[in-house]
Amino acid sequence: MKRAVVITASNRAFNGIYEDRSGQILLAGLRELGYEIPEVTLLPDDAEQIAAAIKSAIDSEVDLVVTTGGTGVSPFDLTPEATEPLVEKKMPGILEALRAYAREKVPTTDLSRGVAGVTKKSLIINLPGSPGGAKDGLVIIERLASHIHDQIAGHDHSVGN
Repeated sequence: MKRAVVITASNRAFNGIYEDRSGQILLAGLRELGYEIPEVTLLPDDAEQIAAAIKSAIDSEVDLVVTTGGTGVSPFDLTPEATEPLVEKKMPGILEALRAYAREKVPTTDLSRGVAGVTKKSLIINLPGSPGGAKDGLVIIERLASHIHDQIAGHDHSVGN
């Protein structure tokens, strides 16, 4: 079974102003996709804390790290800046697929600055903090993650190619 970590970055959810709906949607959705995931890590919009949580997930060799929140342009949106230095192989097509999928429903999806890529054996994806962004992200994860996990493990290429 593949292991996943979900990290929600939101000052308001962290401070109890509102419920972390996007993190809970990802938790349930990733479980339905067959990932083992214990709970959502809820953090404030703090680049150092976000980076530390992502690094911890990478170090524990999880297969998938999904963040939700902090991908917009407000002064508090720092998730891409926390994530990018940790990514060894960038995969911008994942976020391009998300924007293409969601654009007709939510035109502002094009404002999301998320980062996606691979480090060691972990696929890392930044998603918007909205419930709709989480649901749309699950569609893209379902479409692409299995093939990416196979590539990371070296299963889709013969030796020497």
